[in-house]
Amino acid sequence: MNIIRFLKDWTLPVAMGIGTILYLLFAYTPSLAGAAAFFEPVFDAIFPLFMFLILFVTFCKVDFRRLRPVPWHWWIGVFQVLFVAIIVGAILVFHITGRNLILLEAILTCIIGPTAAAAAVVTQKLGGSLEEQTTYTFLSNFLTAMLIPVCFPMIDKAVHISFMAAFLKILYEVCIVLLVPMLLAYIVKHHMHRFHQRIVSIKDLSYYLWGISLSIVTGTTVKNICHADTTAGFLFLIALLGMVLCIVQFAVGRYIGHFFDHTVEAGQALGQKNTAFAIWIAYAYLNPLSSVGPGCYILWQNIINSIEIWQKRKNTNTATA
Repeated sequence: MNIIRFLKDWTLPVAMGIGTILYLLFAYTPSLAGAAAFFEPVFDAIFPLFMFLILFVTFCKVDFRRLRPVPWHWWIGVFQVLFVAIIVGAILVFHITGRNLILLEAILTCIIGPTAAAAAVVTQKLGGSLEEQTTYTFLSNFLTAMLIPVCFPMIDKAVHISFMAAFLKILYEVCIVLLVPMLLAYIVKHHMHRFHQRIVSIKDLSYYLWGISLSIVTGTTVKNICHADTTAGFLFLIALLGMVLCIVQFAVGRYIGHFFDHTVEAGQALGQKNTAFAIWIAYAYLNPLSSVGPGCYILWQNIINSIEIWQKRKNTNTATA
């Protein structure tokens, strides 16, 4: 029972630990090389399925009538644009190149990336508004779709991104990741009542599905770090800057949120990023080494999430004692 309680309380760090250990085990054990080659495409294929299931289960609990913008949404959006403008402005004004440019690109991908779809899972776990978080997730994705094709060509003149082509590609990713599971959840909720009740009756189902997907993402992150063509010191610097940025974004988001009595929602909206998407845009449009930034960011944001959930549980237990 103590083991089960521990796993429930620390699902996210346990998931990250399992992902790390499994990757290192398969990568550095010669006798498992064949199994590693077999499972790599399998995990690549099932990860989107897990994200789909996580969002479908989460959206089954959404009150669709309450999906509308609220004041804190606009302020979080303004600060995201401001942070992006600061980084892009610094690159252009100081003509930054080389490793310093890679560092700023790593930071930029963690800022310009949209709010993670799984942020709704954590927000619900922390007692925040699922509907307000879901609404901002949509807004954040559209904001990202506008910012990327505008900012990236200014950073690297060799990157030729057609605004409409980039916008439509990102818009397509948004639709697949968010709209399809939301549409299915809406249909199930309003037309398949018995099935809907069975889904919502399973406590924390989306949370534990997210824990499994986090193991897969962590293994991929460790793989990218181990195969990065640079020094350990430079990787450490990227990881350190990612940690500082993660803390800053969560803190700024919570600070904005306290003016509207939505601290939890605003903190997750600005701090918890879709790092899989950020890694993709780094590979697609910037120096591939900058993808290590969002790869490390996912570790930091889930450590913060774990602490927040632990603190919430502790306060709840104290109040009921």
